Amino acid sequence: MKIKDLFDSGEKTYSFEFFPPKNFSSILELGINVGQLMNLSPSFISVTYGAGGSTQDASFNLIDYINNKIGLVTMAHYTCVNATKEKVAQDLDFFQEKNIENLILLRGDLPPGGAESGKNISDFKYASDLIEYVASQDRFCIAAAGYPETHPESSSSEKDIQYLKHKVDKGADFVVTQLFFDNNYYFDFVKRARKAGITIPIVPGIMPITNFKQIKKFTQMCGAKIPETLVQQLEPHQEDLGKTYDIGVEFAINQCRELLDKGAPGLHFYTLNKSRATVDIFTSIK
Repeated sequence: MKIKDLFDSGEKTYSFEFFPPKNFSSILELGINVGQLMNLSPSFISVTYGAGGSTQDASFNLIDYINNKIGLVTMAHYTCVNATKEKVAQDLDFFQEKNIENLILLRGDLPPGGAESGKNISDFKYASDLIEYVASQDRFCIAAAGYPETHPESSSSEKDIQYLKHKVDKGADFVVTQLFFDNNYYFDFVKRARKAGITIPIVPGIMPITNFKQIKKFTQMCGAKIPETLVQQLEPHQEDLGKTYDIGVEFAINQCRELLDKGAPGLHFYTLNKSRATVDIFTSIK
């Protein structure tokens, strides 16, 4: 099933993101968590793809298993850094062979030294180039990434919306946003996108806070901000994972309820391969 058909039906989507496990114990943990989340009947599952395709085999194996053995609708992450057209063509054939109809197409992290580094052998400079190439084949439903608090490399929020519009014009069917904790950023982002002529669904990305130190690292990397009021609640308990969990999940529940009440087309959970927080949030809002 193509995810865009879910949006066309008018139903809200609830989706979960996983990354390929790195060792045997992680494989077991992922299996348990996928099993628990299956009970929630998610609209689709996404599987990440390591920088420069570093986890390609594991990513492809996992998404093949979830799609064809478990039977859930899947969306594969796919990046174009260090990717030639020949390589991309082969991978697209693999996805089609495995009945994987949905892709989220990204540039990916640049190699050390940046875009002009000798290690960068890509035929695609931007995610929009990859989107255009894949969309021209009319085989897949395509998602693009959006940044409510602006991509760290964008010179301004206005430029960032222009880049998103370019990705949409090249063939993206819907947008999944970077994580954020202040819903005002999302609502403003959607408003600016609509003003720019972007009409496709924009799905908010949610990451429950269950480890304050870990989430601070994530936000530093992606440019997201944690509201000061939430920081003040979490900081005194950052060594107490139980208390952190309770605060973070309660915050996420309220965040999700407001997003849905004010028109978000669904929710995309960054699970970090864990299920408990997502299950607690999902059952509360449903």
